[in-house]
Amino acid sequence: MNLVAKPLEKFVTNSLEQHWMPFSANREFKNAPRLIARSEGMYLWNQNGDRLIDGSSGLFNVAAGHGRREIADAVHAQMLQNDYTAPFQLGQPTSYALAAKLAKILPDPFNHVFFTNSGSESIDTALKMVMAYHRANGQSQRLRFVSRERAYHGVNMGGVSLSGMVRNRETFPVVMPNIVTIRHTWDADQTFTRGEPERGAELADDLQRHCETYGASTIAAVFVEPVAGSTGTLVPPKGYLKRLREICDRHGILLVFDEVITGFGRLGKPFAADAFEVMPDIITMAKALTNGAIPMGAVSVRDEIYDTIIDAAPENAIEFFHGYTYSAHPAACAAGLATLQIYEDEGLFERSAAMSEYFLDAIWSLKDLSVVRDLRGYGMMAGVEVAPEEGKPGIRGNELQKRLFWNGCHVKWTGDTAIIAPSYIAERSHIDEIVDSIRKTLETL
Repeated sequence: MNLVAKPLEKFVTNSLEQHWMPFSANREFKNAPRLIARSEGMYLWNQNGDRLIDGSSGLFNVAAGHGRREIADAVHAQMLQNDYTAPFQLGQPTSYALAAKLAKILPDPFNHVFFTNSGSESIDTALKMVMAYHRANGQSQRLRFVSRERAYHGVNMGGVSLSGMVRNRETFPVVMPNIVTIRHTWDADQTFTRGEPERGAELADDLQRHCETYGASTIAAVFVEPVAGSTGTLVPPKGYLKRLREICDRHGILLVFDEVITGFGRLGKPFAADAFEVMPDIITMAKALTNGAIPMGAVSVRDEIYDTIIDAAPENAIEFFHGYTYSAHPAACAAGLATLQIYEDEGLFERSAAMSEYFLDAIWSLKDLSVVRDLRGYGMMAGVEVAPEEGKPGIRGNELQKRLFWNGCHVKWTGDTAIIAPSYIAERSHIDEIVDSIRKTLETL
C-alpha cells in the first residue's frame, strides 16, 4: 500500500447548504466546515491540505487502513463484469463466494448469511428473523424484545425502538411496542477499569426478573452489544454475557449479538463471540465487512434457526419475505471478498490482538489529566470520558471533537466520551500520535 502523500488540490464548492448532513449540527458545521478531501493509510487530509491521523478508523469501520488499492481494484473489475443483479429470485456468483468466506471466520454454528446494506438494516433483519423463527416453531406469542439502557442498535425504526440512548428516540415516539430494557453495566465505583470489570455479572439477572414479570414465554429475544460501543465503550463485567446466555437457554429466548462494531477483529478475535467465549443465536455485522469502502451489512444465524424458518415454508415457496433492492450488491460483495482476504493475508486480527496491550497502556497514560472522568477499553477499542460542563452534558465533547480536528486528529465523540478505535495497521508511533494529540487537546481546557 502506497502511503506517500500526493499533492492535494484545494477543495472548492459554492455552497454546502443542499446536503442535509446526518447526526450533525448542520447550521454550526456549515459556518465552519471540517471536510476530508483525501485519505490513505492511517491519515486523512482536510480541505486545506492539512494532515490528520484517524483515531477512530472512520466510524470504526476502516480496520485495514484507508485507500486499499486491492479493494478498489476488486470493485472496479466487478463493476466492469457485472454492475448489478436484481437479488430477488436471481443470484450472482460474488454473493455466494462472500457468504462462504464469511462463514469460515464465523463461529462454527453459523453457516448462513443474509446480506444487508448497513448495521441498521442488519438489526431490522434480525428482528424479523426472530419473529419468523418463533412463528415457525408455533410460538407466535413471543412478541416482547429485551434491550439495554444506553444501547445503540442503528437508526431504522426497529433499532430506534431497541435504543437505550434517549436522544436517539425522543424525537421519534412512534416505535415498536413490547420493548423492555435491562440496566447497562457501567458502575461509577469501577471507573478506570481496564478490560472486564470484576463485579457486575449479576446485572444480567434483570432478564430473569423480566421473565418473571412478563412471562418468559412472551419474550422473543435479547439484543446486546457485547461491548456497548456507541455509548462510549462499556465493557461487560466478567461472566455477564455467559449469565445472559444461561437465562436465554433456560427460557427458549434467542440471544442476538450486535457485532456491527465489535466484529472483524476489533477485540482481537474475529468476533466478540470468540473473544468472550459466548455463543449467541444471531450475529449482526456491517462496518469493517468491506473496510468502509462500500456500504454493506450482514446477519448470520445458527443453523437450527435457518433450518427452522426454511423448513416451515411449503415446497418452492418464499420462506422469508424480506430483502432489499441492494442486498448482496455485486460491487459490495467484491469489496467484502477483497477485505476479508486482506485480513487473512496480513494477519490483521492477530495484529489487533498483539497491539492491544500497547494501545491500552497509551490510553491509560491519560489518567493523570484532571478532566478525565473515566477510561474504559478492551482490544483495540477504548473510551475516554471527560467531566461534562456543569448542567450541559455533551457540550464539552462536541467542542473537543472540533478542537481535535484542527489539532490534527479525528476521533469520534459521543456525548462527553471519545471513542478511540484505530485501524489494525497502526504502528506504535501512530498510537502515540493519537494519544499525544488527545492529551494536548484536553490540556487546553
